[in-house]
Amino acid sequence: MTDLYEEAEHATPLSVDDQKGLIPTWVTTRADLNLAEQDNILAGLAWAQRRRQKPLTIATDDFSRTLHKMMFGKVWKWAGRYRQSTLNIGVEPWMIANESAVLFDTFRYWIENKTFPPDELAIQFHHRIVAVHPFPNGNGRHSRMMADLLVESLGGASFSWGGGNLQDNTSELRKAYIATLKQADAHDTAPLLAFARS
Repeated sequence: MTDLYEEAEHATPLSVDDQKGLIPTWVTTRADLNLAEQDNILAGLAWAQRRRQKPLTIATDDFSRTLHKMMFGKVWKWAGRYRQSTLNIGVEPWMIANESAVLFDTFRYWIENKTFPPDELAIQFHHRIVAVHPFPNGNGRHSRMMADLLVESLGGASFSWGGGNLQDNTSELRKAYIATLKQADAHDTAPLLAFARS
């Protein structure tokens, strides 16, 4: 049985304060947490799909934070709120609001001006949200859903993200995904796009 808050390789560690935000009292293991979060994420996806947002609406701080809350709000009290602690990834907490504003302004401009094809735009959107890492946890799942919603709103199909479970931190699929994110950090998004469509 995996300890609930055991740090897993390539996973965002939760601070002690963030751990106190757990809502379901029945969650005692990592498997329990994954189940609770997955149920909540499906509810968040259903919420987002009912709204059929326009691309310029998706690329906003308000939509991003509301989506995170809809995805994790039944599991974590802090869902939809920016993190307050420094992590092993992402910008410093005091920079999140500014970096998010720049991110969303940039992508709204790119959407309006059709700077990139829909797939490329959505993959860059995903990568940039991951790089900021605005929330205490759930950033990968949130940013993948944001990318899927954006590409769908631009007339494309949602991504398959390797066609498997990216939550298993020990899987080869997860390792491949992390490797493509690191390549995107070095300004090569082609492997991440190929992975997302595989």
